Amino acid sequence: MRERWFGRTGRKVPEVALEGSVDVSGALELDGVGDAAALRAAHDQGIPVVVHAGSLEQVTAALARPEVACVLVTDAALLDVDLADLTYG
Repeated sequence: MRERWFGRTGRKVPEVALEGSVDVSGALELDGVGDAAALRAAHDQGIPVVVHAGSLEQVTAALARPEVACVLVTDAALLDVDLADLTYG
């Protein structure tokens, strides 16, 4: 399981997790990565960014953003997304 830093909290979280399985208290929760300014602002302030995703494309887009700490999904089939493998083969 790949992990990412959860903002400046000093802890790591899975990069993809089922909704409800990770404590995301204090995080900026978004339904997509379309607001790049909000992503950058939260990241600059050390606020963790969590994105909710319902498709492989949404998970991939969220993981491509370094500001995103964790992608939350409801479909367990999306837990095994490997951005490096999708990007580089």
